[in-house]
Amino acid sequence: MSRRGNKKRSRRSSSSDRKKSHLTKAERRRHKKMRGPSKSASAKKKKQKSAERSPLLGLSARRLWVFRIVAAIFVPALFFALLEFGLRAASYGYRPAAILKSRMDGKTVYCDNLRFGWRFFPPNISREFTPFTFAENKADKTCRIFVLGASAAQGEPCPAFGFGRILKTMLQEEYPEVNFQVIVMAMAAINSHVVLEIAQDCARRKPDLFVVYLGNNEVVGPYGAGTALSPFSRHLSLIRAGIAIKCTRLGQLIASLLESLGSDEKKLRVWKGMEMLSHRQVRIDDPRLETVYAHFQRNIEDIIRLGRRAGAKVVLCTVGNNLKDNAPFGSLHRGDLSSVEIEKWKAVYEKGIADETDGAYDNAVKSYTAATETDDTYAELYYRLGRCYQALAEYEQARNSYVRARDTDTLRFRADSRINQIIRDIAHHNEANGVHLVDAVELFEQNSPNRIPGSELFLEHVHLNFHGNYLLAKAIFGQVVKLLPARLGAFNPAERPILTETECARRLAWTDWDRYKIADKVVNEFLKKMPFTNQLDHDQQVGQMEQDLAAQKTSLTRQALDDAAAQYQSAIEQNDSDWVLHERYATLLLEDLEDPRSALEQYRRVAELVPHSYLGYYNMGTALFKLGNLPEGIVQYNKAIQTKPTYGYAHYLLALAYRKTNEVDKAIRHYSAAIRRQPDLVPAYNDLAEIWMRQGKLDKAIDVCRRGIRLSTNNAMLHCNLGVLLNKQNHRDEAIEEIRKAAEMDPNSARIRQVLNAVLSGRR
Repeated sequence: MSRRGNKKRSRRSSSSDRKKSHLTKAERRRHKKMRGPSKSASAKKKKQKSAERSPLLGLSARRLWVFRIVAAIFVPALFFALLEFGLRAASYGYRPAAILKSRMDGKTVYCDNLRFGWRFFPPNISREFTPFTFAENKADKTCRIFVLGASAAQGEPCPAFGFGRILKTMLQEEYPEVNFQVIVMAMAAINSHVVLEIAQDCARRKPDLFVVYLGNNEVVGPYGAGTALSPFSRHLSLIRAGIAIKCTRLGQLIASLLESLGSDEKKLRVWKGMEMLSHRQVRIDDPRLETVYAHFQRNIEDIIRLGRRAGAKVVLCTVGNNLKDNAPFGSLHRGDLSSVEIEKWKAVYEKGIADETDGAYDNAVKSYTAATETDDTYAELYYRLGRCYQALAEYEQARNSYVRARDTDTLRFRADSRINQIIRDIAHHNEANGVHLVDAVELFEQNSPNRIPGSELFLEHVHLNFHGNYLLAKAIFGQVVKLLPARLGAFNPAERPILTETECARRLAWTDWDRYKIADKVVNEFLKKMPFTNQLDHDQQVGQMEQDLAAQKTSLTRQALDDAAAQYQSAIEQNDSDWVLHERYATLLLEDLEDPRSALEQYRRVAELVPHSYLGYYNMGTALFKLGNLPEGIVQYNKAIQTKPTYGYAHYLLALAYRKTNEVDKAIRHYSAAIRRQPDLVPAYNDLAEIWMRQGKLDKAIDVCRRGIRLSTNNAMLHCNLGVLLNKQNHRDEAIEEIRKAAEMDPNSARIRQVLNAVLSGRR
């Protein structure tokens, strides 16, 4: 188009605009109407029509975003809610509460939940409460006390004689018109993260008092800096969110899937106690400890808040431990020491050892003190220094050195000074808020020679003997009697002094037999395993304890056992509703007095008193087996497994019974379950391999033996049986190698020598 044409149109357009500018408003409206709608008006009209067709587009921008946000939240929430409902409807998962409702003798009661620990441990190795029941309805003149803590509060290694049971005995004697429910809500290997969850359940059950004895496992328990049970986190909110998620069935499903995806090497399939954590060393200057202390303080404060909100007073206890007779479990040099400094330290330290060995304690103290100037974080150095000060009768310096040895121990199984100071500070700051302190550390020092606690009070590192438990119960009793609720009415204590230790021992049937059983457990199940085996002078200490143990066993004559039985009978006559007395008495009858029939009656009473627990049924099955009543024994073992499906040894004994009654398929099923639930149960591998061998399924038998050897490398019979099976498959060289390994492991076994000779001679 030409420029001239463009200019003409431009002039016409501008002329038209000038004309329009002279029009009135009314004339412009008429003019616009005559021309018809503009393009923009047309588009607007179309948009309005479109909006009429689609209500969503008619929303304002703000409302549209609100709709989108609500949809983004509501739809997934609805999906997960439906999934959660579906899992519950399908009976997937477990109830996560610490306390459950149950029915007993036609009444509603509260009882412990065996599966509570599954949120914090793999189910196969989960820890559990000592079984308890108490009435749902809190009758008049009832005082409900919850004892919260870990294994030391539970009363390990024998909860029958823990301070909670002694406390109840004292209170019931002093105030016979009051029904004292002292419920021990404690279990091994837990810490304040777990106890807070327990306290939440206790707060819903009309508590009058919380007694808290807690602090040993803060570093090594769940979510601690030195644990193998769960990941460490610096964020308390994340820890609590993770725990809360596992309360849901969906959370349990996710946790199970994640567990199944992990490598077998990293799975905790067998409970090995402290041994599981013996490589988890944490130095005193590890920055993660500050997080542990902060979490502990917050958890204790929240436990107090829960108790007070529920109307309960709170007794906080500091936590004592063995200073004098428990050397550190682990020692490490300061992380920033150079190799030159380490060599310098070693030279001075070794001179101190030489002086100490020669009895030159003054010189040893000088050498050890000089070593601390180079490195003041090596725990064993301070323990040696404490021994030297003690030998020189400088007891205050000795105690301070032992405390420092405990605080610098890199395997932190004992509450350190910082933990106990946090407890004291919290109690002091909340004194006006119904919180009271029992300083157990001070109590134990006052009742120890030279104020240095040792084996006079402790069985090993933290667990109290009967004397220690009595002292702690007596101190707590002194606080509890000041805090009894006014609703119990005006009553006077019995006009007699508090029960003595001897009287408590008689009422709880603390016998010479019990002393021996507990000492045997401590030596063989604790002290002979890691990390105790790494301790200074471990061999000498265990050797002395074994001598004492042998002397105790010798003194357990038939007359002594009969006397112990009489003590139990007397205690049961006074308190027939105490299932613990029946259970301990039955064990004495079954194991040492060899009276399975009488034991069976006691175990029946246990099952009546705590019907939700597997203990009565399992032990009834054992007694029935000894009586030769396999069919009824099978019934009881099945009841035990229904109550505790993860109980590997019960599966094993049930499999053994089925095998004896020629129900081989059932035997195979329960042997397999026993291996799955308790992978170190060697007899189950041997028995199952033998069944497969008899059925001619040699490949399956060999696979079972190899699986057993992977988990129990030092078992002679597994190697021998594997050799026999390999020989049957003509793998003669490998068979001979396996049987020779077995002979080296058990050179005194006539059977293994016989098998080896047979294979060497070419027989199958």
